[in-house]
Amino acid sequence: MTPDLTRLTELLPLPSTGGQTLAWDTAETALRTTLPTDYKELIAAYGGGAIDNYLLLLEPGCSNDVYDQLKISAEREEANDSLWQYDDKPTEMETDGNRLVCWATTDNGEYLYWLVQPGDAPDSRPILINGDSDWERYDMTVTRFLAAALDGEITSEVLWSQFPQPQHEFRPAREM
Repeated sequence: MTPDLTRLTELLPLPSTGGQTLAWDTAETALRTTLPTDYKELIAAYGGGAIDNYLLLLEPGCSNDVYDQLKISAEREEANDSLWQYDDKPTEMETDGNRLVCWATTDNGEYLYWLVQPGDAPDSRPILINGDSDWERYDMTVTRFLAAALDGEITSEVLWSQFPQPQHEFRPAREM
């Protein structure tokens, strides 16, 4: 377990049912990219689910469609392509070959992505967060971001002002 995942488990209790074991090759083929190691460990520990009844951690192939990373990523890619025909792209997306892969969303309609660049190192991918026409960038892993957000070390200007909650809760998608 990475230090950031260990820190996250201290802030956000693990579900009693455990996480998910996945066929990562299948997910990575569908997403057309290698996923970061810390994200794989995060899903193995927690699975997809809701953090503080707000942030929806996506899981590849989740049986609950709301949490299915493969479905949501494909929908977001199509929606962003349509949107960017009329609106400005974030600066990071102006480089040919760059793409976004969604790893979380919220019940308010914000989306959290990895910025995937040709030839990049999956474990070093920046996070981009989008809400309405606003974008934020964080140069850290998913587990580092979640731990830092939950303990108040970082505060997003895009995510809901009431996130995180004072008491953290994880609800597994497979129980909803």
